[in-house]
Amino acid sequence: MRAALWLLALFGVAVAAALFAGNNQGTVTLYWPPYRIDLSLNMVVLLLVGSFVTVYAALRALAALLALPHQARRWRVQQKERAMHSALLDALTHMLGGRFIRSRKAAVAALSQEHALKVSGEAVPHGKQLRALSHMIAAEASHALQDRATRETHLQDALQEAPMRGSINEQEMHEGAQMRAARWSLDDRDASAALDRLAALPQGAARRTLALRIKLKATRLARQTQDALDTARLLGKHRAFSPNAAQSIVRGLATELINSAHDTAQLQQIWLSLEVSERTMPELAIHAAQRLAALGGDATQVRAWLLPVWERMVDLPDALAEQHALKLVRALEAGLDALDGPWLARIESAQQANPRDARLQYLAGMACLKRQLWGKAQQLLTQAAQQLTDAQLRASAWRHLAELAEQRGDDSAAASAWKQAALAR
Repeated sequence: MRAALWLLALFGVAVAAALFAGNNQGTVTLYWPPYRIDLSLNMVVLLLVGSFVTVYAALRALAALLALPHQARRWRVQQKERAMHSALLDALTHMLGGRFIRSRKAAVAALSQEHALKVSGEAVPHGKQLRALSHMIAAEASHALQDRATRETHLQDALQEAPMRGSINEQEMHEGAQMRAARWSLDDRDASAALDRLAALPQGAARRTLALRIKLKATRLARQTQDALDTARLLGKHRAFSPNAAQSIVRGLATELINSAHDTAQLQQIWLSLEVSERTMPELAIHAAQRLAALGGDATQVRAWLLPVWERMVDLPDALAEQHALKLVRALEAGLDALDGPWLARIESAQQANPRDARLQYLAGMACLKRQLWGKAQQLLTQAAQQLTDAQLRASAWRHLAELAEQRGDDSAAASAWKQAALAR
């Protein structure tokens, strides 16, 4: 379309020129005594146009000639800039390829090229950012080479080139350098230095996923379980882990926190510091209750912590894993001596509602045994012993049946029960 328009314009100019010059009878007379020169108007117009073109071309040629030194200087600067950026790219490439000595050399070469440009008065606009990045690459390579002194030197240079109160790019570079330095300290097994690096970050940067991951590892290394648990919760909310992985990490840290309790008051404080969703985890509830019982805590409080897990096992038998159900039964069995009426009613009603559940039969039988209901205890334990899949509970059931048989004076039944108890182990 553009070519067609140009063609139409060219035809228009040709037609206008033909109309103007075809029948133009005008003349131009120049008097230069004693001479007289007569020229046609068309010739004068052509001479004027030609003179303008000649003068314009001469001026352009002169300008180009005078600009040759500047062009040569700009070309030399451009070559130095290309060499500088090429060295920086080589440093990154070698670092990714595991050639750390070459990477550090290339980064130092990029710094030298940038310094040469700065001395010559041709500093690049992004020189500070480039210097900071080059220093960080050299520091990373030095860290991989276990050269801590060189690493710290380049790190400090990078932090000076990218101050915290500079431009946005400089702030981002400073924060990135601090995070990387924290990771290096973590690799050196220096948790306190890593935490100090993270503490120097602004609040917004400290809550980024990368910073939280580093903080989680550092707090676990420093055995700061409470801080590690809080960090793991934040990472879970940021979806830094899969739901199952986040739950597993939180559960493990909460278990460590519970194990760190040395008395019942400290354990209750830890339990109240846990979130509601964490207190309903079967593993944590059972472990906390067992820990409380081991520290000599109130049996009523122990059963109160176990109540949500018990309700889940009774209402939704398939929702609770077999191992957790067995731990719950053992935890309740340990406190049967101080079992109150409401809990005895719960156990009895649960056993009647689930008559085929061998675990509930065993627990109900043990509860009856503690209440000296010998006949009912023997009936329930006999049914449970034949159906239990856990060797420890099955052996315990046969052992108590043997003791009941000995109390009745039935030696043959007692011997058979003792034999079954031995085989169940």
